[in-house]
Amino acid sequence: MGYALVTGASKGIGKAIATRLAKQGYDLLLIARSENLLGDLSKELQEKYKVKILIIGVDLSTDGAVDQISRKIESEQLPIQILVNNAGYGLWGRFDTLTLSEQEAMMRINTFTMVRLTYHVLPYLKKQPASYILNVSSTAAYQAVPTLAVYAASKAFVLHFTRGLRYELKDSGVSVTCLSPGPTDTNFMNAAGMHTEKMIQRAAKFNMTPDKVASIALKAMFKGKSEIVPGFINRISTWLTSFAPKSLTEKIAAGLYD
Repeated sequence: MGYALVTGASKGIGKAIATRLAKQGYDLLLIARSENLLGDLSKELQEKYKVKILIIGVDLSTDGAVDQISRKIESEQLPIQILVNNAGYGLWGRFDTLTLSEQEAMMRINTFTMVRLTYHVLPYLKKQPASYILNVSSTAAYQAVPTLAVYAASKAFVLHFTRGLRYELKDSGVSVTCLSPGPTDTNFMNAAGMHTEKMIQRAAKFNMTPDKVASIALKAMFKGKSEIVPGFINRISTWLTSFAPKSLTEKIAAGLYD
C-alpha cells in the first residue's frame, strides 16, 4: 500500500478518515494547521496500527502551503495512492456583514488550495496501478444558501470540479469521488459562528458522527463511486433540489439558516 494524504486531518471527518485508513494499513501524510493535534494523532495511530506517519502543520490559506507539501512528497519520494481534500470551513452571516478578507481566506482553502494540491499530487497518483481522490463538499452545494452564500458556492465548485475531473480521468487508474455530508457532529457550527440555540437544536436532529461519515465515504471511494451523500434524509433533500424551483429551495434554506 502507498501513502494517503489527508488535509484537515487533526479533527472531525478528516481525523476519522485518517484513522480508518491507518486501520486498513495505509501510511499517512497528515496536513492541518495544528501541529500539536497532528502530533498527538500521529503517535496514537502509529502505536495502534504500526503504520508510517508524516505530518505537516501548515495553514492552507497561506501562500506557499501547497509548495511545502509538494516539497515533502518529492524529498521523501512518497508513493501517494490516496488524496483526501478535506480541509475547509464555513462562515455564517450576511455577505456584507462578514469581512471580505475572511471570506477570501475561506474561498482559498475550500477551492483554490484543493485545486492546486490536486494538480501537484495527480502525477504521483498516476504512477500507481490504482489510486483515489476524495474531495469533501457539502449538502450545501446543491442549492444557494442565504447567510452561507459564499460557503455554499465554494462547495458547489468542489462538487462540479470533482465530477469534471472524474470524467477526464475515467480512462486512467485514478478514481475521483465527491463526498457531500450534511450536519455532522464536528466543530463546524462553532467555527462558522452559528451559535444560536435554534440552529444547534435543529442540527442535532440530523447530526451524523464523523466516524460514520468516514466509513460511508471510504466505502464509496474504494468502490469508485462518483458522488456520495451520507444519510437517507440528506440524500432525499439533495435529490429534491433537482426538481424544486430554485426560489423555493432558497427560501427553505434561508429559513433553516436564519
